[in-house]
Amino acid sequence: MTVPTTGRSDASPDLIERAAGSASQWWRNAVIYQIYPRSFADSDGDGIGDLPGITSRLDALAELGVDAIWLSPFMVSPQRDAGYDVADFCDVDPLFGSLEDFDALVARAHELGIRVIVDLVPNHSSSEHPWFRAALAAQEGSAERGRYIFRDGRGEHGELPPNNWQSVFGGPAWTRVTEADGAPGQWYLHLFDSTQPDFDWTSTEVREEFIRILRFWLDRGADGFRIDVAHGLVKAEGLPDIDPDVDGDAMDAGGADSPYWGQPGVHEIYREWRTVADSYDGDRVLAAEAWMSTTTRTALWVRHDELHQAFNFPYLMAPWSAPTLRAVIDDSLRAFGGVGAPSTWVLSNHDVVRHASRLAIEFENPQGHGIGPASPTIDAARGARRARAATMLMLALPGSAYLFQGEELGLPEVVDLPDDARHDPTWHRTNGERYGRDGCRVPLPWEAGAPAAGFSGTGASWLPQPDGWDQYARDRQRGDDGSSLELYRALLAVRRRYRLAQGAVEWIDPGSPDVLAFRNGDALVIVNFGSVPVARPDGVVLASSGPVEPGVIAPDAALWLEVGTAG
Repeated sequence: MTVPTTGRSDASPDLIERAAGSASQWWRNAVIYQIYPRSFADSDGDGIGDLPGITSRLDALAELGVDAIWLSPFMVSPQRDAGYDVADFCDVDPLFGSLEDFDALVARAHELGIRVIVDLVPNHSSSEHPWFRAALAAQEGSAERGRYIFRDGRGEHGELPPNNWQSVFGGPAWTRVTEADGAPGQWYLHLFDSTQPDFDWTSTEVREEFIRILRFWLDRGADGFRIDVAHGLVKAEGLPDIDPDVDGDAMDAGGADSPYWGQPGVHEIYREWRTVADSYDGDRVLAAEAWMSTTTRTALWVRHDELHQAFNFPYLMAPWSAPTLRAVIDDSLRAFGGVGAPSTWVLSNHDVVRHASRLAIEFENPQGHGIGPASPTIDAARGARRARAATMLMLALPGSAYLFQGEELGLPEVVDLPDDARHDPTWHRTNGERYGRDGCRVPLPWEAGAPAAGFSGTGASWLPQPDGWDQYARDRQRGDDGSSLELYRALLAVRRRYRLAQGAVEWIDPGSPDVLAFRNGDALVIVNFGSVPVARPDGVVLASSGPVEPGVIAPDAALWLEVGTAG
């Protein structure tokens, strides 16, 4: 392999420089670790993780080297969708602790130099939210119903839904209510479960309420928000039918033509939110979950006066392919840099099959469907190799990176969950047709041989941990140079030392279509996507996804080499 470059990424140098930002804007190059509270650490033995459990394990995250944590929802909720159905946006569910526990968590995290990002769910509430209960009790056309999307049905007697929209979790996106007199009444919209009614964001009351919610958590020390379904708040006027032939991931069905994803009106909302965030000290961050089909569309959420970050789902969903990933990387740097925002990179989260399994999938598996006992067999060893290499590629790219709890342990998707143990509404609403997301949410293994692998002192676990979970335990991996944990620790240390997050991509001709190679500052990054070993240049090895072999890089492997003097 020759080392001379073939030029920068397709993003121009000036755009890359614009995206680099100032040193004070920590979110531009941060490593943010997602915590799924019910599966992280259980302090009280009920089998469900909680805020004190998180606080007790923060030292481990400081040792790993992350800059911030993102907490999936912990607010008051009936837990029909694992907390994404919120009944009180300004309190902690007793399942997870108290507001005092939240304050203690923030204080300890800040002592360790770790920022705290709160998950906020503005698209919908729980059906047990006081507002929705009031709406059901109120008359058609009332102010109470105006906070949500109620409509008359179609058909002679209103017996048909107002339109043909489908829930992300399967089935119709509309549910008909029974009015106070016992008669069938209006329908309400729920893009997710029927217990998650969508807010009507044309309501001034809704907009003002969420400003209050933002300030509540910012005043308690939150360093920002991850915004759930950030692209879904505004619906097209008239709520038109969607083309039934449209195919795509559940969270971006219809693409640019969707009447409920990515409507222009969302941007006005986020400009208001940005003004609120900017009024606080400390670079409070707003990060969008916006499942857009292209990076160009995703970048609309992070213009200078809107949100700070948007998750890069085109990158997450890209297949294991050198040409495809190069194209996504170039598109990302161009699109985000073009609006002065950092690129973000992510491989796993609580909604997708863990990448240690997903990267070995050789069958159709749309987002949200999950995998289970009846799915085709996955080559677990191949998935593990590709996951390590993919992580090395991601962490070498300029911008901000998101990690999902347990990926640093190399956790695969748990496939063999018993049917009666599944919680995901996707499983239940599709009558078992889709496995859903439980497989990536199984509680973490901390100590081999301990009850529930150290997750809970009583051995209780809200989702059953599989046989062999101990092999992934953090204490077993700590200090083992070949472990996934130590690889992540090493990568994050090198990433900081060599300032890869603040750098730029300069592509190198690898001599093979199955290889990606680029220089970022003083580091040379090489990833072999092919099935045969490829030659590599000599140099000081900074990190390797597997055993270093003389003169070559093995299939499904990655290598970082020093090509200059680290500053």
